Amino acid sequence: MTNQITDNDINADGHLQIDGCDAVELAHQFGTPLMVYNVSAIRNQFHQFNKIFEQNDIDYEISYASKAFANTAMYQLVNQEGGHIDVVSGGEIAVALHAGFPSAKMSFHGNNKSLEELRLAIRNHVGVIMVDNFHEIELINQVVEELDETTNVIMRITPGITAHTHEFIQTGQVDSKFGFDLASGQVEEGFELLHKNPRVHVLGFHAHIGSQISSPDGFNALAVKMMQLANKFNTEYDFTTEVLDLGGGFGIQYVSTDGYLAPEKFVESIINTIKEQASQYNLQIPAIWIEPGRSIVGSAGLTLYTVGSQKRVDGIKPYVAVDGGMGDNIRPMLYDAEYEVVSANNPRAQPVEEVRLVGKYCESGDVLIKNASVPSLNAGDVVAVLDTGAYGYSMASNYNLNLKPAIVFVEKGKAQLVTKRQSFENLYELDNNLELGD
Repeated sequence: MTNQITDNDINADGHLQIDGCDAVELAHQFGTPLMVYNVSAIRNQFHQFNKIFEQNDIDYEISYASKAFANTAMYQLVNQEGGHIDVVSGGEIAVALHAGFPSAKMSFHGNNKSLEELRLAIRNHVGVIMVDNFHEIELINQVVEELDETTNVIMRITPGITAHTHEFIQTGQVDSKFGFDLASGQVEEGFELLHKNPRVHVLGFHAHIGSQISSPDGFNALAVKMMQLANKFNTEYDFTTEVLDLGGGFGIQYVSTDGYLAPEKFVESIINTIKEQASQYNLQIPAIWIEPGRSIVGSAGLTLYTVGSQKRVDGIKPYVAVDGGMGDNIRPMLYDAEYEVVSANNPRAQPVEEVRLVGKYCESGDVLIKNASVPSLNAGDVVAVLDTGAYGYSMASNYNLNLKPAIVFVEKGKAQLVTKRQSFENLYELDNNLELGD
């Protein structure tokens, strides 16, 4: 999905519209900063993933990666679309349960799950635990005995594949905090520990090589390695791999220079590779699980800001400040992420200058877009930073004790507030008064 504005994105008033909702009116009604999600676009992404699997007659599971963006309404939307979810904390499990999401359709990930989180997952019959390390095996064995329960697990492996993406979002290389190392025999050792507990059922193997990936090569290499592993375990342990989970990481196009491949093309390539490997080893084709997050919500979301102050000095690129920034989108600071911005008041307006679009936080690095080509902007104008649907709100903070933004879902001309803007009271409601000292 590209981020170019078309005539369909502009209404009769000349304003930016999102699935029939006027962006300027949304800003006035709900305030800014405001995160807006196009529900139709999210549904379409699920449909595209489902379609490619069904065309190939493959057992599959699309497990939405909650960490990209999660709230009650998002979990309910995923459930409407028949999806599963990937959760990485007790908090995500709790919100999903509150949303009425079926626990059997959850998979619980993470490299340092606590005893309490594992109790929460197993007590609520979360569908599968992605076991990450030997310490976790001990905790799982303890909890299933303590609760007199059983659980399904999938082993996360470190495949030794380096994805060509930012180093902070690479996860498949040997030097990684995640998973059992494939090369050193940790996978076999972990499997034997799990397999001897009758309360624990091993379904298969999982790996994740990174995020914001634009080429299928790494996924194809991963599929080959995982099928080699399935063959090895079939031969040496008489173990049938029921599931191969190849993770997510399918990239989106933030700016025109980003490489891009439609997510369904990644999946098609993965399916073909696994079919070839299954034929080579005379193995049944396992169920293929994927974990898209960014590719589901990234381009479906944008953030509306109101323009405030400007600083102009001869010979210096101008600064244009908005009423949000690093507190609602840390990615430019953390990953050098790039975005595009348009005027919501007049998206057809041609750029007249290049500015630094900055936030309101007390940090010189609070820059949303270093080189933003913009039309003439004035205080009070509404601008839209595009493709902010992933890893914006989910990484938001109250830095400088600023409020987290509101979130609105739109679909076919209707808008719904799904997360309220924080209030000042929210900033101190968990605090206690000082009782120490005089």
